[in-house]
Amino acid sequence: MPSKSTRSLALAALLLGQEVAAFSMQLPATQRRSNARAGVAMSMGGRRAFGASLAGLATVATSKAAFAAEGSRWAVSEFLDVVGKDGVERVVFSADSKNLLALDGDGARHSVEILPTEVPELIQQLRKKSVPFAVQAAPNGDGEGLAALAGNLLFPVVLLGGLFLLSRRNGGGGMGGMGGMGGPGGPMGMLQSKSKIDMEPQTGVTFEDVAGCDASKLELEEVVDFLSNPDKFTKVGAQSPRGVLLEGPPGTGKTLLARAVAGEAGVPFISCSGSEFVEMFVGVGASRIRSLFADAKKNSPCIIFIDEIDAIGRQRSSGGGMQGTNDEREQTLNQILTEMDGFSGNTGVIVLAATNRGDVLDSALLRPGRFDRRVPVDLPDKAGRVAILKVHCRDKPLSPDVDLDAIASRAIGFSGASLQNLMNEAAIVAARREKDVITFDEIDFAIDRLQVGMQKPSTQGFQNKDAARKRQELVAWHEAGHAVMAALTPGYDGVAKITIIPRTNGAGGFTLFTPSEDRLDSGMYSYKFLKSQLSVALGGRVAEELAVGKEDITTGASNDLQQVRDLSRRMIAQWGFLADESNRDNGNTIRAPVAWEAPEQQMGAPATASGATERLIDAETKKLVQQAYDHCFKTLSDNRELMEVVVDRLVESETVDAGEFQQMVIAHTSSEKYLAGAAAL
Repeated sequence: MPSKSTRSLALAALLLGQEVAAFSMQLPATQRRSNARAGVAMSMGGRRAFGASLAGLATVATSKAAFAAEGSRWAVSEFLDVVGKDGVERVVFSADSKNLLALDGDGARHSVEILPTEVPELIQQLRKKSVPFAVQAAPNGDGEGLAALAGNLLFPVVLLGGLFLLSRRNGGGGMGGMGGMGGPGGPMGMLQSKSKIDMEPQTGVTFEDVAGCDASKLELEEVVDFLSNPDKFTKVGAQSPRGVLLEGPPGTGKTLLARAVAGEAGVPFISCSGSEFVEMFVGVGASRIRSLFADAKKNSPCIIFIDEIDAIGRQRSSGGGMQGTNDEREQTLNQILTEMDGFSGNTGVIVLAATNRGDVLDSALLRPGRFDRRVPVDLPDKAGRVAILKVHCRDKPLSPDVDLDAIASRAIGFSGASLQNLMNEAAIVAARREKDVITFDEIDFAIDRLQVGMQKPSTQGFQNKDAARKRQELVAWHEAGHAVMAALTPGYDGVAKITIIPRTNGAGGFTLFTPSEDRLDSGMYSYKFLKSQLSVALGGRVAEELAVGKEDITTGASNDLQQVRDLSRRMIAQWGFLADESNRDNGNTIRAPVAWEAPEQQMGAPATASGATERLIDAETKKLVQQAYDHCFKTLSDNRELMEVVVDRLVESETVDAGEFQQMVIAHTSSEKYLAGAAAL
């Protein structure tokens, strides 16, 4: 049996046929429509009328073609001659008086073009000869009306037909079915949410698989506990949080925490991305938000997870100037605000959201009642990194000599995703080397690759061996200068590795330090440590001077010198230090510790220091750098023997690890020299 949509389209086609038939036969449209039935198919009278209209149109077209082919065209003088000889039987003037049609004695028709001013004279001649004449009636515009009607109805008919075919192809049913216009694949489906609801989500992730963020995990465990055991909280008057915002750097495990919540909550879970609600058409995103929350409320209690919510939750513009206030993103944000805590409320739905740009979110979105909890998910500390490494080493065979604590010490600043990638790279290297277990060498190789890039051959095929060896020796002196200066500076970061193997990031070699975990967590650096950092940074340049002299030093220390400039300038202009604190009361120096510069100076911002103060800042910066340079030069000169031992070992094996370097320092440095260096610092 035909569906309702099929009957509607058939009826529309029937009415269109009746209109065409009425126009073609010059009959009122209502008279032709009376022959149509209200059913699905056309009646016999309607089909006859439609066929008669087509036949009439064909007859008119054929007669016009035949009419144009008969007789020949006459000039006005020729027409008057024939009239004078009584050769014209009948004349018909056109309505616009610009031509006439003459019928001769043989029945042939002749067209004559005339001027409107000649009509009175021609009529006078026809009356003299008693030739009947008439004027053609003005066209009633039936043909033009039919063409206009067809043109107006063409686009709607094509559009309806296309939508009908699209709906039939998507669902095979009517327009109201799941595959119709309102279904997911139909034209109106873009207004529906693209997210699917998981009644029993099977993510394969639980809270046991999440490590390194215990405080964040505890916050979400309470949400799961509230859903599974609400009486525990309601008896003391506690309410479930409406929303939980996870914010932190990329790769710290925000999405992993959401998957763990989905795996353990035991309630329906909806996962989506903020970019799914950003479309070209205004209103589409808001409609999807309404559909999303409607599905969640039908299946409450339910959890909605919106990843990268900053795509739609950014701070709204004020509307001043050229800024618009009614775009798609802001309408979507307004709908989220209403759904989370609007007039109708939001019961039984908990919203989890993740972003690494919490500072750009709208304040209305972050207020209590919408996102009651803001859970920071920061980079893990050393203990957290060890726990994360244990999780990612469950399915990997490790050699007994692998110390996860040592790996965590080397991987400072690594996120959870970075640690997972680290162990995967180590496993790939072990497979490449055809090993059955992963040793510390593969993990060390992976750390270097992630931190400083891939290794490059020390000597290229086109290079001269002597030139390549000289370059290696110079790089070895440079790196030895950094390492020895750091080793002879009490309280400075330990040296973990020295290598002269070039890397793809452009470095000819590098010295790897192990920063203090406490210093990194607190972010507080002493004046003594900052001065030591200047001396260690200058160690490469000073070592080159000691090796080849000032005439042959290279630009290899360019990056180190930039770091020295930036650090020394910030020490004076931002952190209030002086090159010599004992001169604080001197009138020629900066007396009070003032931050004369902002950490990030905005372009076009007004100057915060006068010209005289700027000159004092420059003078103190120069003194600070000169003191660090003098101390570094003296320390490395006094320990040239240790420098030469480290250089020889680097040229021979290209890499020196922490244990071997410490033995060199102990063997070739006396306690007096060590203490003297500490006193000078």
